[in-house]
Amino acid sequence: MSVEFIGMIQQQKVSETYLARGPAIDIDYTREFAQAHEKAGFDRILVPYQSTSPDAMLTVAYAAGVTERIHFMLAHRPGFVAPTLAARQLATLDQLSGGRLAVHFISGGSDTEQRRDGDFLSHDERYARTDEYLQILRRVWTESKPFDHEGRYYRFEQAFSEVKPKQAPYVPIYFGGASAPALEVAGKHADVYALWGESKDQVHEQVTRVRAEAAKHGRDVRFSVSFRPILAATEKAAWERAEHILAETRRLRAEQGLSEATPQQSEGARRLLAAAGDGVRADDRLWTGVAKEIGGRSNSTALVGTPSQVAETLAEYHALGVTTFLIRGFDPLEDALDYGRELIPLTRELTSRVAHAA
Repeated sequence: MSVEFIGMIQQQKVSETYLARGPAIDIDYTREFAQAHEKAGFDRILVPYQSTSPDAMLTVAYAAGVTERIHFMLAHRPGFVAPTLAARQLATLDQLSGGRLAVHFISGGSDTEQRRDGDFLSHDERYARTDEYLQILRRVWTESKPFDHEGRYYRFEQAFSEVKPKQAPYVPIYFGGASAPALEVAGKHADVYALWGESKDQVHEQVTRVRAEAAKHGRDVRFSVSFRPILAATEKAAWERAEHILAETRRLRAEQGLSEATPQQSEGARRLLAAAGDGVRADDRLWTGVAKEIGGRSNSTALVGTPSQVAETLAEYHALGVTTFLIRGFDPLEDALDYGRELIPLTRELTSRVAHAA
């Protein structure tokens, strides 16, 4: 299968090396950021979800209106909107965007994040709720007649939606989570299973586990891995840039009164931090310096090297069964454009060459 590239946009310029300044929504920046990904040749753009950030669904609606071809991936946390309403909202957005929507369902790896929005369920209960939530969504998207439902977390009568997704039978479902309950949900529902940037051995292990879960339900799953490529004209310059990014991350954290972060509360974060063992490098190019500094939060591991070196590494992950790469930079907009100049076309060329040779 051909390789897919997903970028990520936010509503203002912010990263580990840039403090957020000004209003929470910079409309000009959001528009330029979305259009930059389309220009660079990305397939999709992720709009992330945080418990304090601007609404992701409305951001996707805006970004779809200022772009023409690029598709979107909406991060969505089950539990805060009834699944019957969410199904209609997502189907409407898929129709209005011209069938350019996918949804990444996040059950929640942090109690603190969840409780800001009033969710006090335990980790395992959140995944059980997601399982029921996704069952309902798919029925609302596909059923031709009203139906009743009585489950552990949801109960309703005569649920139905006049609007169906433009994509048949429903919008693509992306899903992540490394714990045992998460893998069970992934096997039942995920079209694409998303991992953070782990070593090749770790990715091979997780791909094998998810495929086994999916096989129990007669399903096939595709796989996505997330990285923060750090590129330069030479390998030496790329590693120097990585060290500068780490130093700047530490400087800004100190400026905010933050020390080295405690590990994020999730199995995915534990795996991410374990990728390099006691050091900060794994395999040839995987670098966990920033990930360890911020406690394994978000997709924070990097691939470091020249565009051709990083493209070769991505091709190696592709050979393990990874078809999708979510890549974003520490200099968000500028790096997105830079990836489009060499990294994306080089990776497409390498993976296509291997596919034709097979």
